[in-house]
Amino acid sequence: MKRKFPSLPFSFRRVRTVFRQILGVLMLLLALTGFFVATKNPMPWIEPLFPVHITFFWGGWLHLEQAYVQGLLTTLYADALILRSAIGISAFTLLISLVLLVQNPLGALRTLGRGLKRSPKALLYSPITFYRRVVAWRNWLLAKIEYLQAESGKWKATFNILKSPYSLLRAMGFSPQMAVSFLVAGSAVGGGVVVNETVFSERSFERGDSGTYNAPVDAPISFTEGDNTLRIVLGTTPVREITIENVSVGTIFQGSALPSGQTTAVLVGGVAISNGTSTVLEIGELIIEKSRCKSMDFTNINAHTINVVGNASDGQSINTTAGSSRMLAIGGGHHQADAMVTSGGTYDRIHIDAPTSAVNGKIGKLTLSNLYTKGGACTFTRLEVGTLTIKLNEIGNGDGFSTKEFSIASSVTGANWNVADNVEVSIAEPAAVQ
Repeated sequence: MKRKFPSLPFSFRRVRTVFRQILGVLMLLLALTGFFVATKNPMPWIEPLFPVHITFFWGGWLHLEQAYVQGLLTTLYADALILRSAIGISAFTLLISLVLLVQNPLGALRTLGRGLKRSPKALLYSPITFYRRVVAWRNWLLAKIEYLQAESGKWKATFNILKSPYSLLRAMGFSPQMAVSFLVAGSAVGGGVVVNETVFSERSFERGDSGTYNAPVDAPISFTEGDNTLRIVLGTTPVREITIENVSVGTIFQGSALPSGQTTAVLVGGVAISNGTSTVLEIGELIIEKSRCKSMDFTNINAHTINVVGNASDGQSINTTAGSSRMLAIGGGHHQADAMVTSGGTYDRIHIDAPTSAVNGKIGKLTLSNLYTKGGACTFTRLEVGTLTIKLNEIGNGDGFSTKEFSIASSVTGANWNVADNVEVSIAEPAAVQ
């Protein structure tokens, strides 16, 4: 006796048909796109989309510049053989898509011929029938989109509610690590919130996460567990603005330490490369203000205007060396990166440099405000600056005026100097806090 099995809720023939239709539609779209690109330059339509940066869920990312796409299109239109090949591939793709969409092309043509022969009105009413089907498909698609938008809004509201304790601690100035430790130790929220904010959430410069950032990408290119350094690597892409404010750096927290072998808590400048061409940082406007440093030194800097105003230090040496640098501004048009801004956080070290041989870093405006540092110097070197402003900083190591903790060396030149209200007072490093 044969055992009867329940019928499956779907048929493999139907699945095959659906897959075939989807593949056919995709190939049809690909063929039409190929014809369009081969006959009409699409750059005026797609130019506002650049630069394109996509971060994938597994941590990788894709960064696409307009210049790269423009180069491919220029090569396509300049070489007749490549252009004819592209048109041929598009035509072949179109043929394959029609074969996939129409299971029996010859039979379909015969059926169409018989229908037109038997009913002349079929030709008249076919556009109306086609339009009705398109309207039905459109309504189905819009219904699905509205459903997905509603679900997305519900999930977004849910996560915003769940993460509110974490966001409150970050707004109060705590680092991401301390905020999470408070949540776990105090049981303010469940484990789901910690997972949402630390595991599923990508590391970000804007959120104050440490790591090495390739400007202007907001996600770090590398991160080592246990290394709490914030580093910005500058290359060929100019950055409109970088702002780092309200952060604590170095050994200011008990138990923290500078990275192995480092003596600076803050280091900003180009790189002297022994086996290549050394680099500098080109900065339109550099502002260093309201910061506390063990020592602050400036070397190998050429600027048009230098303002040194209202700084208090435990010993100071300011050399006002005349120079002939021009006024400087950093541009980049559509290819210039947007601003990189972070406020609040705790780091072992801050490092901004241009490490690639013969490639200077370029920043429209760099602002370092309210840096609270301990354990290492604040060093600025190898810079070309339009306007350099050093104001309202407190610098000292508590070892007397004979040691010049605030130093502007003779290698710093300026076409215009404004030095006012800088005083020597007894200042020691702040004590480490819990």
